[in-house]
Amino acid sequence: MLFQRSLTRPALTGALTGLLLCASVPSALSAPAPYVPPRGTAYMGMGVLAHDGSTSDAGDGNTDDSSTVPRATQTEGVDVSSYQGNVAWSTLWSGGVRWAYTKATEGTSYRNPSFTQQYNGPYSTGMIRGAYHFATPDSSGGAAQADYFVGHGGGWSKDGKTLPGALDIEWNPYGDDCYGKSKSAMVSWIRDFLNRYKSRTGRYAVIYTATNWWTECTGNYGGFAANNPLWIAHYSSSAGTLPAGWKTYTMWQYTSTGNTVGDRDRFNGSTDRLKVLSTG
Repeated sequence: MLFQRSLTRPALTGALTGLLLCASVPSALSAPAPYVPPRGTAYMGMGVLAHDGSTSDAGDGNTDDSSTVPRATQTEGVDVSSYQGNVAWSTLWSGGVRWAYTKATEGTSYRNPSFTQQYNGPYSTGMIRGAYHFATPDSSGGAAQADYFVGHGGGWSKDGKTLPGALDIEWNPYGDDCYGKSKSAMVSWIRDFLNRYKSRTGRYAVIYTATNWWTECTGNYGGFAANNPLWIAHYSSSAGTLPAGWKTYTMWQYTSTGNTVGDRDRFNGSTDRLKVLSTG
């Protein structure tokens, strides 16, 4: 009643209209929050299409043009993670696939629930297999993540059928591309992971990355090339420009749309050379 006495009818109508507009405008203008996948769901190459696409060679003299490498000297492989579920390994073998990497861990809290089938399956089929770790440098230290990886499937044995573990270091699917780290801090994190993996297994880990990410987030650091094999991600007709230090790649993820599992890779050598890598 006090509200009605203090306002005329036109004023009251205007006030109510204003209140309604104030109540409705924020919801009409608000934009949906960007989708952020839950932790643990990342997989090898998740950010390559979004950030890298099918870029052309930069022509800076550090290019490995695999279109000039005979396919007969390369060995087909695949990489898998939980989103593929149970994999038809016999089908892949029949299609010429001879090696596979399976995601084992992420950070220090995630383990692939499909790891057993995806890791033992290729081994039983006759393939040479390995495990990879999806790095999240914003969640814990490099040495801690290497320990977690080795403790949950990322180890190595000299049985001639197990490849050294791989560090998947690429665009952050959960936030800042470089996980909030400076270039020097990222290099230190990677070094901590690699050193701990070497001390735990006796093997140098494979580094999986994309050149654009490596340049953005490490400053194109070349200090790991002497010991750590490069697994380059580049969805094109050639592997493209490689990160500093590496003159050739050991593995190349060349597509995410291959038969059966999607992610397809090539080892830059024959199966005999692949066995050499597995035995160390």
